[in-house]
Amino acid sequence: MKKIAVAIFVTALLVPVAVWAGEKPSKGAAPTYEAKVTLNEAITVKGKLVRLGDLFTNTGKKADITVAYAPAPGKRAVFDARWLSRVARTYSLDWRAVGLQDQIIVERDSQIITREEIIDHVRAALIDRGVDPAMTIELSNRLMKLHIPGDAKATVSVEDVAYEKRTGRFTAVLIAPAGSPAATRTRVTGRLFMVSEVPVPNRRILTKELIGKGDIKWIQVRQDRLRRDTILDANELIGKAAKRGLRSGIPVQISSVQRPILVPRGSLVTILLKTPKMTITAQGKSLENGSEGDVIKITNTQSKTVIEAEVIGNGKVAVLASNLMAMN
Repeated sequence: MKKIAVAIFVTALLVPVAVWAGEKPSKGAAPTYEAKVTLNEAITVKGKLVRLGDLFTNTGKKADITVAYAPAPGKRAVFDARWLSRVARTYSLDWRAVGLQDQIIVERDSQIITREEIIDHVRAALIDRGVDPAMTIELSNRLMKLHIPGDAKATVSVEDVAYEKRTGRFTAVLIAPAGSPAATRTRVTGRLFMVSEVPVPNRRILTKELIGKGDIKWIQVRQDRLRRDTILDANELIGKAAKRGLRSGIPVQISSVQRPILVPRGSLVTILLKTPKMTITAQGKSLENGSEGDVIKITNTQSKTVIEAEVIGNGKVAVLASNLMAMN
């Protein structure tokens, strides 16, 4: 009995498998196998239609069957397990959803027209209608951008432009792609503002640090946001010292800078008196801070007399001839 069972088992191993997926191979033909149908996790489609082959793998001749409309350019859609199961049954695909977590994300391929490009197109349209080219544009939607089909030309036209000079407000309609029958129309709103060129630090300036020509850059600032005491002339910054720390890229007020202190209060100074025939020097002590050209009070360290002298350099002051006696 044991020998008979072994014989049957060996005979079974020698018989070729002839059936796969319910079909019998023809005589003399090699066995055929159907690849398993699986669900894609996420796809990007270029056109406006979603096909069976976009959703599932190994769909064979059924791959080009249209099953849904694609989302708008740049948008995405989620097809859930129930919808996918209906599609699979409708087209006789050997696929079953494991659970509600089975889904596919479909995104439409697109080109992006940026906010900066939109502003350029709107500016050109407004200039054609007589708006000052020096004015700057701010869109109401600061994150605005347009998506157009990935296979379309990235062009934009502007129509229905309206501008209110008193308030600076405007409206317009963007057509993208320009001239296309399938173009989308998008309304855009915003305001126009006059701007000024303003010199600002190009790095952080520390307290008492001198500001040089290489420390300055120019930026555009809306005039309605400028304080009355904002420095607009670079010469009012160059060679000045910061009274307090100055931030990079931020407009500077007149009160935030000063001429460099050449004679600090309490420091020893050299007092000079020049006449056509002689130069007299003495040592003094400053009672005030002084920049070049300032007239400050100085105490003669020898006579203890207080005089007024003009700051002429680092630690140097010049005394008037009328104060000659105080030098001694």
